[in-house]
Parts: sequence; structure tokens; C-alpha cells
Amino acid sequence: MKRFLLAATLSLLSLPIFAAAGPARERLDAFSKGLHSVTGRFSQTLINANGDAGKTTTGTMALEAPRQFRWETLAPYKQTIVADGSRVWLYDPDLEQVTVRKQSSEEAQSPLTVLTDLSQMDKDFKVTEKGEHDGLVWLRLQSTGKDPQFDFADLGFDAGGLAQMVFKDQLGNTTKIQFAGWVKNGPVDAGTFDFVPPQGTDVIGDAPVLQTQPVK
Repeated sequence: MKRFLLAATLSLLSLPIFAAAGPARERLDAFSKGLHSVTGRFSQTLINANGDAGKTTTGTMALEAPRQFRWETLAPYKQTIVADGSRVWLYDPDLEQVTVRKQSSEEAQSPLTVLTDLSQMDKDFKVTEKGEHDGLVWLRLQSTGKDPQFDFADLGFDAGGLAQMVFKDQLGNTTKIQFAGWVKNGPVDAGTFDFVPPQGTDVIGDAPVLQTQPVK
């Protein structure tokens, strides 16, 4: 289940977005106006095709224009995803493993990173206003590509901005993410978007030549 949640998160982070006019788009515009960085908390649950829900994971996230993000799961286990603008790092302490790959341009156009730069929105998705339910107004994104990564992704907005994301993948799994505690354009700690593999971890993928840091 942990690996499914990690894959789901990566799929979500690499999803381009184009929003149609309507109440949800208006709230997206209001939330993103003048935004160059944002931090917040999340809780995430994956429900498989049989309707069975896994454990809810919780953590923190941070974004900074134009292409940096950090997604850190804190409970019930720890995992970290860092995009530093050049590469994406996936760190699993339990496996003592770091996976790294070059950061694609598509990841700069995700529903999360686009919050800090609406000019990155493109038209690779059919996006429709889905009205109001559960106290939120919703946008639905459906890929127009030949090989979509998921069936749909829904973005739910309240008066404070992005409150939820729900998306269904090609295997029938549904991932639900709730956001809270948004801080817009606040101070972001130095090093938030830097990642150095802890000493002793296996590094897999396209990593630059760098030093490791001691295990804490």
C-alpha cells in the first residue's frame, strides 16, 4: 500500500492542468494571485478497486515558483519527495533507498506546482466544472492524450483555496488528499528544496555526483 500511495502521489504531481471558466476557476485564480510560495499539511488515503481503504498518511508539503516542491509523509511511516528544479528525489527510510530522476517539464505544470504559476497551465486535458458537493466547488480533469495516467482528477476548492484532490487511476484505485493550514508567501526554511541522500542509503537512478550526509 505504501508503494501505491507513493506512485499515486507522483502521478498527481506530474498532472498538467487547464481550468475552464466558472466558480472553481475563480477560486483557483483568487488563491493563486500573486502567489510565489505556499506551505501546508495533507492527509492522503488510497482506496483500491474493491473499495478497501488503506491507512491514511499525513504530512507536510511546500511549493515555490517555478518548479520546486517538497512532499513529506510523516505518519504512519516516513517518505520524502523533493523536486529541486533539476531532479526529483524519492527517499524511503524503511528501505534505506533513494530513487532519483531528472525533473520533467510536465512536473512544472502539475495541479500543485501550477498554484504558483498559472501561466504554466496547458490544454492537454479536458476540464469541466463539476458544481458543488461536500461543501466544495469542483473541477474535473480528463486527459486528452493517447496514454492517460488516470481516468480523472477532481480538484475541490473552498473559500480558502484548494481543499481536496481526488483522482482515479487506470487500475481503479482512488486517491483522496485533503489539504489544510495553507500559508501563502510565508518564509520557507533554507534547504527545503535541497536533498542529500543520507549516508548508507542506496541511490538508484540519474543522480549527480554529490556528498552524502550522516544518518540522523
